[in-house]
Amino acid sequence: MTEHRTLSVNGIRMHIAEAGSGPLVILCHGWPELWYSWRHQLSALAGAGYRVVAPDMRGFGDTHAPADADQYSILHTVGDMVALLQALDAERAIIIGHDWGAPIAWTAAMMRPDLFPVVAGLSVPHRPRASRPPLALLREAGMANHYWIYFQTPGVAEAELEADVETTLRRLIYGVSGDAPIDRENPLLVPEGRGFLDRVVAPVALPAWLQEDDIATFVAAYRRSGFRGGLNLYRNVDRNWELTAPWHGAKILQPALYIAGTRDPVIAGPRGQNALDHMRSAVPRLRTVMLEGAGHWIQQERPNEVNAAVLEFLRSPEVQKVV
Repeated sequence: MTEHRTLSVNGIRMHIAEAGSGPLVILCHGWPELWYSWRHQLSALAGAGYRVVAPDMRGFGDTHAPADADQYSILHTVGDMVALLQALDAERAIIIGHDWGAPIAWTAAMMRPDLFPVVAGLSVPHRPRASRPPLALLREAGMANHYWIYFQTPGVAEAELEADVETTLRRLIYGVSGDAPIDRENPLLVPEGRGFLDRVVAPVALPAWLQEDDIATFVAAYRRSGFRGGLNLYRNVDRNWELTAPWHGAKILQPALYIAGTRDPVIAGPRGQNALDHMRSAVPRLRTVMLEGAGHWIQQERPNEVNAAVLEFLRSPEVQKVV
């Protein structure tokens, strides 16, 4: 049974969903998501003998959303996970992240291997720190219309996304899933003079893995919170590059798992393949699981396969030695 409570964590109030007992697993969601994105994993991992905690991350859902965009750096979000361990009276945790939660999990493992001896990332690969800031690299690669750049100016994306919250979430959740049409333009590139949602396909009907009640849960939360908290994560990508200079060239040496769908636009094309190659060199103990035909919301689209892959990894001898 999943229980909910609010904890004081790193100077903010954080809402968590919690289930089970045993070794601690922290599940970090992404954008635009909530703890609810892990609903299938909470029950599966708890049933397998783990204590599972899925927070609403900083700026999302029922967790506090600081007004200042500077409060959403990678040091703040990793700091939240360190402080969450303390609030849970735990010495260490397996950390798993999806979408924006993945770089938080990867970075937590890199910065604090003593606290996070096992790591898994879903959809977004670990990207070692580059020689130049990320937004500059996108522009130099001819991708000035990338959605990261579109999200930089406060108020622009908020106005678009909050004009009709339900339509926004239906399009975002469906439009980068494995059920969206194959023959479509890249949804991560924003047409000049238009909006982020213009290339994100709207569903005629919801896919089998996504119910109206699921949509209603996300819509209710985002009508209360708006989208700014999550967007502020994107507004720190260059600042994160500056703040992580001390870890330039650092490797993640823990047992690690990466799971992604073959139809996820995050890893599509040469740029995505390059990111996967860099991840493998920086995470030497990495296992990779690719789910054919799955899209970006992988733990919701393919819960049984994701749960099986995560549990197989957690039951492996190398993981059992350190948890």
